[in-house]
Amino acid sequence: MMSLGPIGFVAPWLLLALPALPLIWWLLRVTPPAPRRQAFPALRLLRDLPAPEETPARTPWWLLLLRLVAAALIILGLARPVWAPGASAGGDGPLLLVVDDGWPSAADWPARAAAAQAALESAAREGRAAALLTTAPPENGEQMRPTALMPAEELRARLAALRPKPWAPDRAAALAALGAWRQAHPGAFSSLYLTDGVEHQAESGAFSPLAEALAAAGPLTMARTEGRPARLLLPPRAEADRLQVALRQTPAAVSGEAAVLARTGDGRALARATIPLPPGATSGEATLDLPLEIRNQIIRLEIENEETAGAAVLLDERFRRRPVGLIGPAEQGADTPLLGPLYYLDRALGPYAELRRGNVEQLLQRQLAVVVLADRPVAEGREREALACWVAEGGTLVRFAGPRLAENPDLLLPVRLRGGERRLGGALSWEQPQRLAPFADGSPFAGLPAPEEVTVSTQVLAEPDPQLSERTWARLADGTPLVTAEARGAGRIVLFHVTANTEWSNLPLSGLFIDMLRRVVALSSGVAGAEGETPLAPVETMDGFGRLGPAPGGVGAIPANRVAETRPGPRHPPGWYGVPGEGGERRALNLSASLPAPRPIAAPPAGTATQVIGGVPGERDLGPWLLGMALLLLAADLLISLVQRGLLGRPARLAAVLLPVLLLAAPAAWAQPGDAASPEAMALTTRIGYVPSGDPVVDEAVRQGLAGLSDYVNRRTAAALGEPVLVRPGQDDLSPLPLLYWAVTASSPDLEADARTALNDYMRQGGIILFDTRDEGSGEGFAPGAPEALQRLTRGLAIPPLAPVSPEHVLTRAFYLLPPELPGRFSGGQVWVSREEDRANDSVSPVIIGGHDWAGAWAVDGRGNNPYAVIPGGVRQRTLAYRFGVNLVMYALTGNYKGDQVHVPAILERLGN
Repeated sequence: MMSLGPIGFVAPWLLLALPALPLIWWLLRVTPPAPRRQAFPALRLLRDLPAPEETPARTPWWLLLLRLVAAALIILGLARPVWAPGASAGGDGPLLLVVDDGWPSAADWPARAAAAQAALESAAREGRAAALLTTAPPENGEQMRPTALMPAEELRARLAALRPKPWAPDRAAALAALGAWRQAHPGAFSSLYLTDGVEHQAESGAFSPLAEALAAAGPLTMARTEGRPARLLLPPRAEADRLQVALRQTPAAVSGEAAVLARTGDGRALARATIPLPPGATSGEATLDLPLEIRNQIIRLEIENEETAGAAVLLDERFRRRPVGLIGPAEQGADTPLLGPLYYLDRALGPYAELRRGNVEQLLQRQLAVVVLADRPVAEGREREALACWVAEGGTLVRFAGPRLAENPDLLLPVRLRGGERRLGGALSWEQPQRLAPFADGSPFAGLPAPEEVTVSTQVLAEPDPQLSERTWARLADGTPLVTAEARGAGRIVLFHVTANTEWSNLPLSGLFIDMLRRVVALSSGVAGAEGETPLAPVETMDGFGRLGPAPGGVGAIPANRVAETRPGPRHPPGWYGVPGEGGERRALNLSASLPAPRPIAAPPAGTATQVIGGVPGERDLGPWLLGMALLLLAADLLISLVQRGLLGRPARLAAVLLPVLLLAAPAAWAQPGDAASPEAMALTTRIGYVPSGDPVVDEAVRQGLAGLSDYVNRRTAAALGEPVLVRPGQDDLSPLPLLYWAVTASSPDLEADARTALNDYMRQGGIILFDTRDEGSGEGFAPGAPEALQRLTRGLAIPPLAPVSPEHVLTRAFYLLPPELPGRFSGGQVWVSREEDRANDSVSPVIIGGHDWAGAWAVDGRGNNPYAVIPGGVRQRTLAYRFGVNLVMYALTGNYKGDQVHVPAILERLGN
């Protein structure tokens, strides 16, 4: 390719025809126009008439210039000029494209994909073969290897399917794969390395050996993002009254800040903490102060506007602080240091639970997960009834034995007790203190070690009972129960057969005491405490962008006692792992928990060319435009020649003058979609409106899509929709439109104050706006910059709290019964609507946000064809997209009509059929 400033020519040899333009000029000048035929009347009539004009001997200079310009445009157009062509990787041999596709690359993946595609386009123009090597381990767990050399055009399809992985790259394995590939391809080649700029090894670096191997094989170009640090959000530190969040990052030259959002299971953001980051900082911390009841709803922390697996942390039961009520003996001294039972309970539970003091009546006035009674009998009356009712509703009552309980057992115990206690040297005594037996596999304490130094000198005994064995969670070495439990209604009662202080055992002095109490408190949330070797199957796993989804087929289970030490990878991606079945425990496997602090890579080898990813406009082929202009000039030349030869009459001459002007103005007219109809026409016909996206090509695709949907709705329902209409909020009246479709692009203009006011009024009066970013699921990377533009456009709009579309939402059954994925041209993303508990507008969501490019799936061109292919594809996907469009129109026209319970029998009958 030859470049002249910002223009490159794919076929520069055609420019050799430009020197022939002077020859064309000379040929045109020496060839006069064809002679005109003139009928001569009698000479007597012409004798005194002056000659009105003379026939030129040569073609006029301005017509020659027009023809020369047309010829030059044809030559330039055939040379395939490209505006701002992508930089070549250097060299003239095969191209090896090396891509870091680990978790840091997700932050700017669209820009990286665009840079890689531009490199392949450049290689295709130069006729070079190409291969692809990714540095993150493959999802299928196979050995890493580069692709075979193939034409660059064929490799572009594989590159389009590439997605970032939710784990770190393994450059050492990539180096080994490169060595094996070089043995099969011994010749020289050039390389383009799209690096994430992060060294992923804790101590030694794996970037330099890989870069040096690439440089040794031929010209190396390294492309990376500048000015954007790679950030890693760490699991929070749970403190008594707050969550302490922290992040690590590669150093940045300028100061900045990172916002951490705390989200619930339905995607709502409950809190936001800002972490200041001065220049050169590699870490930062912030505090999330929330009431305990709200804090326990948090299941995910994420860095705002950072869509990577490293910027998200899942919170399981280990990060929740349960409210625990402590009640000691009626006598004073329960908190006496080293002697009182509450002293040991306070220090064991304080770091992990919110402790509350008071009597039974005071404690039960607030929400509690656990109530602990330390050697305190419960007399018959209001106190026992209140506790029994609280346990039946789901509370966990923990009892500790002691002299008082041994003498006065009550009914709030899991087993019947023998009178008195069994002590060392007593009637039912043993010769020496008893040690603990190993915990059984079915016990909530399974997996905990039983230290030999923990001994028991006194205990209360349980009466023999057929159910005693199944109610026993822990035993002494002689088989007698140490901890028993029984389910009561939705809750349970747990009894430690020893005291909570060191009077009967040294258990409160051990770390085992803390672990046992933590397990019991965790059970208060209904979690089955799976420990030991119990396999935790994958429930949901993250992709490289930090989004949860169904676990791939090759993901394996993790033993419960090895979750903390498991490093995420292809076999165990980050996400949720749990026990199958209702109410099973879910444990979070977070990527950041096993990664070292990110640090920048070393300098590349000497002689390496560098590129910056992002910020460079995409290249544009100028050939069709130049050839089109040449065609218009030649058409004008033809008409002018006909006029000069007298072959066209006066009306035809006027048409000849106007036709070129109309042809030149036509593209501008075609590029503009139809403006809003008159208010009268808008009121008489139901139409779907669409807002300009800032890109005429996208606007035309949206117009075709809404026209195709309107036709589909008219043919299959009783609705009668007119042609879609383009509206400009703040300028056009939006009230007649039930639905607005807004395709969001990076070039979408900011909203003026009048436009924001008009849109807020439109939503408040019952209108629905569908925001489509066209970049979700299988369309990831097709619309770079759209998510940021969506945040920019919705700033100032009255957007309600959002939640993902549930299977029960009216959108999934307004006309057709559909899955909640609601695919369009793309599938696999999340669609958001207002929360169902928000009752504004009669529970109709004023906004629907997604990125499936539904208009692209609905679009129909002038020939009746669908111009845009659905991805991953299939007739069913396009059918589901059309059916969602019908449901969307019905939802906009009828609201929550199909949400009425009166329709449930009819829907169930349809499902049964």
